[in-house]
Amino acid sequence: MRKFLLIVALSMVSFPTLHADEGMWLPSLIKERIQDLRKKGFRLSAEDIYSINKASMKDAIVHFGGGCTGEVISDKGLIITNHHCGFESIQSHSSVEHDYLRDGFWAMKMEEELPNDNLSVKFLVRMEDVTGKVLKSYNNKMTEEERKMIIARNSAGIIKEVTKGTTYDATIESLYYGNQYFLFVYETFYDVRLVGAPPSSIGKFGGDTDNWMWPRHTGDFSIFRIYADKDNKPAKYSESNVPYKPKKHFSISTKGVKEGDFTMVYGFPGRTQEYLMSKAVSYISDISNPHKIRLRTLRLETQKSYMEKDQAVRIMYASKNANVANAWKKWQGEAGGIKRLGIIERKRDYERRFNIWAENRPEYRGVISGLDSLYVLLEPYSFANDYNNEAIKSNEIITFAGTVLSYIKNEDGKFLISNRDTLRVIMEDFYKDYSPAIDKACFISLLGEYRKNIEAKFQPGYFKAKISEFGGTEGFADYLFNNSILVSKSAGMSILENTTDLSSLFKDPAVEMFLAFTDIYSKSIKPEYTRINNEITLLYRIYMKGQMEFSSDRTFYPDANSTLRIAYGKICGYSPADAVYYKPSSTLEGIIEKDNPLIYDYNIPQKMREVYKNQDFGPWGSNGSVPVCFLADNHTSGGNSGSPVINKKGELIGINFDRVWEGTMSDVAFDPEMCRNISLDIRYVLFIIDRYANANWLIEEMDLNK
Repeated sequence: MRKFLLIVALSMVSFPTLHADEGMWLPSLIKERIQDLRKKGFRLSAEDIYSINKASMKDAIVHFGGGCTGEVISDKGLIITNHHCGFESIQSHSSVEHDYLRDGFWAMKMEEELPNDNLSVKFLVRMEDVTGKVLKSYNNKMTEEERKMIIARNSAGIIKEVTKGTTYDATIESLYYGNQYFLFVYETFYDVRLVGAPPSSIGKFGGDTDNWMWPRHTGDFSIFRIYADKDNKPAKYSESNVPYKPKKHFSISTKGVKEGDFTMVYGFPGRTQEYLMSKAVSYISDISNPHKIRLRTLRLETQKSYMEKDQAVRIMYASKNANVANAWKKWQGEAGGIKRLGIIERKRDYERRFNIWAENRPEYRGVISGLDSLYVLLEPYSFANDYNNEAIKSNEIITFAGTVLSYIKNEDGKFLISNRDTLRVIMEDFYKDYSPAIDKACFISLLGEYRKNIEAKFQPGYFKAKISEFGGTEGFADYLFNNSILVSKSAGMSILENTTDLSSLFKDPAVEMFLAFTDIYSKSIKPEYTRINNEITLLYRIYMKGQMEFSSDRTFYPDANSTLRIAYGKICGYSPADAVYYKPSSTLEGIIEKDNPLIYDYNIPQKMREVYKNQDFGPWGSNGSVPVCFLADNHTSGGNSGSPVINKKGELIGINFDRVWEGTMSDVAFDPEMCRNISLDIRYVLFIIDRYANANWLIEEMDLNK
């Protein structure tokens, strides 16, 4: 174990070899790669990237809302992230009268900035390898359950010690399938206010058509500000709070970028699985993704058919629709990339060679065959789990029924609401963005697919009985949506006024269905799904360790797990097909070329047309146009949305927001020829703030370098 940890600490990677710009590196270990960064053009030190002794780049980066990244760009707590990361906040302030999704929003002074319930950002204070502390008292003779108990007990003690007497919180995360453990200490701020956002016709220009594609012309940014108490400490929203004074903020380069320039992406990538076995990748590519794509296609088509008819419905479902579409399109590109690269065959070949090497090494002999057997056992449960997520939980009324039930307590034989005020807020939020007609249409489609594709033993008896009773999925949907009090806001909210006994709620058809599916999932799917996955994880821990010995000439980096990482590379185009080469930058010319008032996703604001006609580009123009987006070969994933893109001097040059469609399999295998991240050129951001929004007061608090 000691030798293995040394290997990990000095290095950190993908299958089958590490390519020049592949990798998601832990900032605290970046000093081990600083020479490679400098060779590629970086001019600062490892301490400038990550330090606990002085302000460093890590102190200017936030985990935004738990799922994106943002960066601080002024000494007054101004942060910038993607438009799609701030989308829910923008939507929450929108109405038919004040449609900030359609028209954009710009505060012209701090007093106009809008507070956001349930939005927070957190800074990484420090990270530390705590493997020895986490595994203290563990020995190889212990069972896996004993190991888990020791890890849980030791982790709780470490977290308690490092957070005592502070405003910090902390997590301990497993790396390399449990071969290494890192402590991450955070400081979270809860008063985050919306400052500015372009209209969706800029911030989501191209919509689902252009999503994951190149060339891209999306102004995908929104601006927020962190507020703190008078002592610069985290605080809930209060009018007395003041703008946060950061330890570090990024200066902005307006010099521009060119092909071959060094780039670094510094953010919180969500999840990668670079070390998956061939059977796991085959399931993703050939079974899971095709079915999930089919289910989401049905939801998207239904939502859009209603959104196109009614502006109020479009606002209500804008965020939901975007969330459904994002993974839907990504899965299509991922499956295509896996097949194009022959990833499954390459992994099988690697596994054959590993088996030969492991033949005389008892610790690793049989690991591959063991994993193969477990994946065969897991497949039906994984499939049922996929459908539980995509065809059952995606029905809004069913999930809402579960949420309401979570606030019901049994007191002296009576069912009462446990937290009335909190539930009231949750219910108001649900009904504000809920269309029973859309939900019912999706329900019919999704449950039809579920009934057709899921084994009978995984289908609840309640569901099968109701389908039989009402003559099919449509009849059952009529029954549920006509009889559930949760469908109607007035009826649903009346639950809050009931102070005697809510036993009758358990006879509501939406509640009955939620309980039926929860019951069969918890009894017939989850136990085996969890048990088999635990066995797989145990073997992966051994397999991961074995790979590092078998491929001792490789460098291994840990899979992404929503912790802070660094990726670096260069600005470059790519060739997606024979005789085709995509240049690495797009401009305002492309927006004008795509502009079409008859197509919602391509209908730009009239003011943009006027700015272009007058060539009113100000200092943000370059070569007679305005740069919009650029490509680089940084290794990114979901969660990197909003991440700062940094040049060799440590200056902000862009905001990461996407990957190219042909390279979305980078969560499983990185292809240096196709994997490109897409970033918004910071000059386009400044152009929109200045020439479109006339919000120059924001630019005045930024540090611009030519």
